[in-house]
Amino acid sequence: MQTTVPSSTSPADERSRLSAPQVFSLIRDDLACVERDLGTLLASELGIVDAIGRHLLEAGGKRIRPALLLLAARTCVGDASIALPHAVVRMAAVMEMLHAATLVHDDIIDDAKVRRGRPSVNVTWGNEISVLMGDWLYMKAFEVTLDQRNFDVLDLLTQMTRRMTEGELIQLDVLGSVDITETQHLEIVRRKTAFMFRACTEIGAIVGGANVEQRAALREYGLNAGIAFQLIDDVLDFVSTEDKLGKPVANDLREGKLTLPLIHLIEMGDPEHRRLVETVVTEGAFESVTREEILGLVIEHGTLDRARAQARAYAARATDALSCFQDSEYRQALLSIPNFIVERET
Repeated sequence: MQTTVPSSTSPADERSRLSAPQVFSLIRDDLACVERDLGTLLASELGIVDAIGRHLLEAGGKRIRPALLLLAARTCVGDASIALPHAVVRMAAVMEMLHAATLVHDDIIDDAKVRRGRPSVNVTWGNEISVLMGDWLYMKAFEVTLDQRNFDVLDLLTQMTRRMTEGELIQLDVLGSVDITETQHLEIVRRKTAFMFRACTEIGAIVGGANVEQRAALREYGLNAGIAFQLIDDVLDFVSTEDKLGKPVANDLREGKLTLPLIHLIEMGDPEHRRLVETVVTEGAFESVTREEILGLVIEHGTLDRARAQARAYAARATDALSCFQDSEYRQALLSIPNFIVERET
């Protein structure tokens, strides 16, 4: 697989890259509106729904998906003095609700105990309630979207949700297999993560009044940024800490999920490497084989760096997609996001 791509971004673009705090400061007021919308949408007269909604809201999060939608819309609008239509803020809140729904369901499937540094919903309320709460979040998000009467947006969200569900099914089908290929893993990554990123930026384009070329560009940007984001997530599962990630580290392998660093390691053909990885998968824990042993292998054989390189390649494709837009602080923000995606530690 190609791991480098030429970049069409200019030296001026490189010099103008913003830090993560600078990016989020550009849309600080918009994000505050999103938080208020989330508070309203997650509130319920049903006590259990309201309690879980508050639990999810108070847990916070990076809010990268609503941020992408807001920045995409503002890049299309161009003029910072123009107030965004409320539909933009509402759809940004919808995307965060859909993201929360996927996390609730994922934590049930993975039997996760911690999410964003707090007890997961399934640990606090049990699997049965958590399944239904995830369903409630999906239905509430689609109800709110339907109120917008924008069937382009509704079509996108329907396709995205189907593909994400298919991604989970594909992943469960290969769970525990050490013979999963790079192609299979990238297909899971596209469906489970990147299609939501793509939906965020394409919906931002639609509600921001983009033309056909701009909409296609933001669709391509979101897809590649999403792939880069997940590939770095896979790397961080090896090298980060639970305090930084807000969830257990080295969890993927314990759960029988092989990501690119281990897929590439297995493909190198050393039977001992395969045996060590299979042992962790079979035991579902780092008992006979330690996490440090596995980490040492992916570092020694360069497969961790190879995964990072692939993430950087997708990040470059994302920035290249923005060449059709005139320069603005919002375009610069979008150009900057792939950079701190690949450099992030959480």
